Amino acid sequence: MEENLDKNKEVNNEISDNTTKSNSEEIKEPQSEKVINMDLNNSNSESNSASKVVIKNEIDTPAKTITKPKKELPIEKKPFQEFINIHLIPALKEEINQRGLEINNITLTNTNRPIAGDKCWVINCEIKDTCNFWLSFEKDDISSLKSISLSKPNQKPSIIESFLIDEKRITLKLIISRVLQRLNGQKLIGVN
Repeated sequence: MEENLDKNKEVNNEISDNTTKSNSEEIKEPQSEKVINMDLNNSNSESNSASKVVIKNEIDTPAKTITKPKKELPIEKKPFQEFINIHLIPALKEEINQRGLEINNITLTNTNRPIAGDKCWVINCEIKDTCNFWLSFEKDDISSLKSISLSKPNQKPSIIESFLIDEKRITLKLIISRVLQRLNGQKLIGVN
């Protein structure tokens, strides 16, 4: 009986040593993934071949830093003069030219608003043989209060109208479409 106990003790110690060795060896492995073959249903047939289970060892995986690419500012968020001179004025010229009209002059100046006379940023556009319009911004911000004035060539404007007062989000396309809509409404660039 003592012999059986001694043999059992030896077997248990051997199993314990193997387990400890294999665990310590697994911990020391630098691999980030381990593949373990498991035999399903304890069968050796090809139809029940061993399936592979991938275990990720998160401790060994180096931390990856993911840098998000910087989103470019929408053009409407760019500085006022950059937005007007680089985006709005060229886009207005293009839209008006597409309608078969020619622009003699288009400028942005910090001057007196037509009719009202207060100082603000004004885009003055002269369309050859058609009309003049003044698009005014109260501040150097496209979301500030805006107004528009129109006149026939070689005349002074007689009316000042608010422009895009109900819009929450001012965009380049919105400004252009409303300017064209206003000119078209007066039958200055086309027929209604």
